[in-house]
Amino acid sequence: MEKRTDKNSYTLLFAVGMVAVVGSVLAFSASSLKDKIAENKRIETQQNILYALGVNENDGSSAVFVSKNKVATFFDQYVTKQLVLQGDQVVEDDQAYLIDVKAEKERSKSPDYSRKLPLFVGEKDGKTLYVAPIRGKGLWDAIWGFVALDENMVVQGAYFDHKGETPGLGANIKERYFMDDFIGEHLLDANGAFKGIQVAKGNADPKNIDKMDNQVDAIAGATITGDGVTAMIKADLSLYTSFFKALK
Repeated sequence: MEKRTDKNSYTLLFAVGMVAVVGSVLAFSASSLKDKIAENKRIETQQNILYALGVNENDGSSAVFVSKNKVATFFDQYVTKQLVLQGDQVVEDDQAYLIDVKAEKERSKSPDYSRKLPLFVGEKDGKTLYVAPIRGKGLWDAIWGFVALDENMVVQGAYFDHKGETPGLGANIKERYFMDDFIGEHLLDANGAFKGIQVAKGNADPKNIDKMDNQVDAIAGATITGDGVTAMIKADLSLYTSFFKALK
C-alpha cells in the first residue's frame, strides 16, 4: 500500500513525534547537567563578590576574576559572614549567595512580602567590607552587579555585568575603567541621607577627583545603560541604609 506523506495527519504526527523526542533529550540534558550548572553559578557568584572586595587577578587595565580553582578557598578566606536582611531581621546564612535577586525583586512587588536582601561581610587589608548584590535594567536587557561598601556606605569596589548591552557602548559597564571610577564614591549626601551615585553625562568632574559629589562620568553613547546603573544603585542599595545606620 502506498504511504501518503503529504496528508495533514502525517505532518501533525511527525511534528508531535519530533517535539516528544526533542523534549525528552532536553529534559535529560537539563537533569544530567543540573549539578554542573549549579556549580558554575556558585563559582560565578563567588567570583563577582570577591572581585568587588578587591580580590581578583587584574592585569593592567583588564578586569580578571580569581581563577576557578582558587575561588572556593579565597571565598572562605575573605568572606567571614553571609547575612540575609528581611524586614527588621538580620540572620546569618552560609548560602545567602544562592538567593535569586531577580526573583526577590519580583516577589517584593506584593505588599505582603518583605524582600530578602543578601549581604556578604568580608575582611580585606584589615578593613571590614560589606558586599551587596544589585540588579536593574539596561537598554536591551538585565544589568546587575556587586558593590562593596565600608561602614559609612563609601564604595570600596564594584563589579557590573549585563546580558545584552551594545558592544563598545553599554557593554563597557564591565570594563575596569568604568568600575574603578566608583571606588571612594559616597552613597550618602553631606547630611547623611541616602543619595546614591549618578552616572552623569556631562559630569563636571571627568577625572573623578571629587568623591563626595555622588557622580561618576558616563560612558559615551551609553546614556540609557548608564541611567540603568544609576537606577539600580539607588533602588537596591538604599534598602541597606537602616542596616548601616544600626552599625553606628
